[in-house]
Amino acid sequence: MEDFDYEEESLNDMDYHSNNKGPWKKIFKTVLLHKKTVVGLLISVICLAVLDVCYPLINSYAISHFFQNNEANRFDNIWYMVLGYIGVSVAYGVCVFSFLFFAGKVEIQTSYELRKEAYLNLQKLPFSYFDQTAQGWIMARVTSDSRKLSEIISWGCVDLLWGLLSMFGILGVLLVVNTLLSIIVLILLPVMILLTMFIRKKMLKSYRDARKENSKITAAYNEGFMGAKAMKSLVIEERCYNEFHGKATAYKKASLRAVFFSAIFGPITFILCYIGVGTTLYFGGSMVLEGLLDVAVLYLFVDYTIKFFDPIIAVSRVIGDFQQAQASAERIISLIEEEPEIVDRPEVIEKYGTIFEPKFENFEPLIGDVEFKDVTFKYAKGEEVLKNFNLHIPAGSSVALVGHTGSGKSTIVNLICRFYEPTSGDILIDGHSYKDRSITWLHSNIGYVLQTPQLFSGTIMDNVRYGKLDATEEEIKNALKVVAADEFIEKLDDGYNALVGESGSKLSVGERQLISFARAIVADPKILVLDEATSSIDTQTESLIQAAVDKVMKGRTTFMIAHRLSTVVNADIILVMKDGCVVESGKHHELLASKEYYFELYKNQFTEESIQKILKSAA
Repeated sequence: MEDFDYEEESLNDMDYHSNNKGPWKKIFKTVLLHKKTVVGLLISVICLAVLDVCYPLINSYAISHFFQNNEANRFDNIWYMVLGYIGVSVAYGVCVFSFLFFAGKVEIQTSYELRKEAYLNLQKLPFSYFDQTAQGWIMARVTSDSRKLSEIISWGCVDLLWGLLSMFGILGVLLVVNTLLSIIVLILLPVMILLTMFIRKKMLKSYRDARKENSKITAAYNEGFMGAKAMKSLVIEERCYNEFHGKATAYKKASLRAVFFSAIFGPITFILCYIGVGTTLYFGGSMVLEGLLDVAVLYLFVDYTIKFFDPIIAVSRVIGDFQQAQASAERIISLIEEEPEIVDRPEVIEKYGTIFEPKFENFEPLIGDVEFKDVTFKYAKGEEVLKNFNLHIPAGSSVALVGHTGSGKSTIVNLICRFYEPTSGDILIDGHSYKDRSITWLHSNIGYVLQTPQLFSGTIMDNVRYGKLDATEEEIKNALKVVAADEFIEKLDDGYNALVGESGSKLSVGERQLISFARAIVADPKILVLDEATSSIDTQTESLIQAAVDKVMKGRTTFMIAHRLSTVVNADIILVMKDGCVVESGKHHELLASKEYYFELYKNQFTEESIQKILKSAA
């Protein structure tokens, strides 16, 4: 449903913010980063508008000189006119090429700058931003919004400038040549503008309705494809078809309304244009017969009257496009100017640098002692997850966090990694508040293995090397051997250089998890976080890497969010979480002996796993 939400937001915000010029200032500043291209575009458009105004004047002069002049030598200078027409044609060609070239460059450069700034700021934003913001929203900003804005700014500004210059140029010439006839055009001008605005408003509304219905269809397609198995198992094919048919019918009606207004716009404009031409011919012809006007001047007015309506249509269209793009402008600028919630203090940045310019020479070694001091935390929208939480983990300890969903396990890990910061209280790393050190310093000493492994397009070697960019081939292979990933890798055709596909699609979930383990290990982190990292691995693979993980954890402070309690039996300390509090803590055998909350969790899970084994063996 992300597409639908995006369209709804676009349509609702469009009129509400229609007078907000702030985003456009930022966007036009971005455009002006390439001043030479913009100047070239302006010059080419101005020259084109001047040619459009001057060309009928040349034709009028030719009619007056060669056809109204009865002198015998009136054709003696015909070659000058031929050369003049050739020159105008060449000038048109150069101008058209120039504005197409420069407009294309403006579009590409603007799109590049907007996407670069947006992506650059995304790298600065903390995990909390991505946790709270829909991926579809971010993708739409960086892709469709930036593309739409760059197109409107480049080609829209060309049409707007050309239209305004042509309109004022034509009006100026008409008023100078014959004020009386020019009044006809001036009378039709407001009528044409009002009619254009009215029809375009109807067109925009119809197209918006059509896009909204199309978004519903897209969402229905997505649900139909992703939920095909559920749909067939529930036998609801007919209901799904009827719902889709209703959405498709609504889309068809909205599209037909849009097509109607789009189709009627051209004929009405055409009729108005030739009402002006006919009126000009009537009054101008009468003036020619009475000897008050030359035929050449009448031609000039007819030609200008026809040409005058094209700029009006262009200007009205561009204004409508800018109104329509207002929401896109606001959204992409809001992304570019989004301030990170978690930032280093100025004095910390001065010492340790930024994420893009870190001062590694000032990074102190991290030992791994972690302490929570009266930490209270709540998410932006929600109740408190932790309240006056205290915990001390000596360096080199292995800590298991267990408990039901929502008990606060992931929150503790996210706070340690500084993906979030405490609402109150403090977290100490090696006896110092981790706000006194840089975020980059902390993250460069943490290895994180996610429950859902994330690989990047490239080879297996490339993905492991992300853990340590200067890692040697031998270090990468050793890391993969530690987690027993070498067994399946050596069976691949390209071995360690095998491509993993988009998001690791060519590998199984378990294989992707093993590679993510190796990626964390090659970084040699002092703090290791395993977020239910073995939940995607089968029991046989889990047993192979469990011994390796035990070796890797030695000398490191390790936090394990555990789904399978069998994986945490050797932890130095097990913290049993419930409602944001540690209700029990101790070693595995101690907690079992107490026969309290952990004992019940372990017993229930052991019983469930035993039943599953019996069912599998029976099958």
